[in-house]
Amino acid sequence: MFKKKNILGIGLTNAKEDQILEYILQGLEKNIQKYFIVTPNPEILVLARSNTNYKKILNSAKIASPDGIGIMIAGKILEKQLKEKITGVDLVESLCRAVEEKPITVGFLGAGLAVAEETAECLKKKFPNLKVAFANSGNPDDKTVALVKGSKKEIDILFVAFGSPKQEIWIYENLDKLPVKVAIGVGGAFDFISGKVKRAPVLVQNLGFEWLFRLINQPWRAKRQTTLIKFIYLVLKEKFKRNNV
Repeated sequence: MFKKKNILGIGLTNAKEDQILEYILQGLEKNIQKYFIVTPNPEILVLARSNTNYKKILNSAKIASPDGIGIMIAGKILEKQLKEKITGVDLVESLCRAVEEKPITVGFLGAGLAVAEETAECLKKKFPNLKVAFANSGNPDDKTVALVKGSKKEIDILFVAFGSPKQEIWIYENLDKLPVKVAIGVGGAFDFISGKVKRAPVLVQNLGFEWLFRLINQPWRAKRQTTLIKFIYLVLKEKFKRNNV
């Protein structure tokens, strides 16, 4: 199993995307015990800092892939460098590509009205042999648990897009009840894949300014972006504390 590096109290998986994909696929083939995956970004780490239950949930995940350039920079500052940034949207698309020709099914749950269904359709166009077993907007409640359990097909991988912290809490509390093998919290991935929200060009992503591109296109996120200031403060505080031990 992969090692994790602790950043602000959250263990982040230190692995490349292809290693994580291989682990997931091999686990499905061997039918190992079900588990869940999270994709923490700076906002999530700040929230977990003041919510011990949420922190426990994040640290209970089998895999916690670092989502965002801020996490990568924090790793360098704290001398806990991580191998690769893996966003929720990239993980969804890469997994769907990897399982397209395999007898593995996927499900899409969450986001806005009909967005999960649109996401499934968009991915089917990209990967024609993708086996979609479930697609529904749903809500993070018991009714949705029943909805997933009522699926006519077995779901191997369930992508959940309720947003944080709702998706991680819902997955943690209901995983044992769900007819799935792997559940993954993917935040706003469906909005990007379905085309509801425009994603930054690859060059902008590679430069680490995807957050800025999104802010320009969604000005209402400005208040949420102030969390980044707190994140930077916490990282520098941790660095200063380490240097003075």
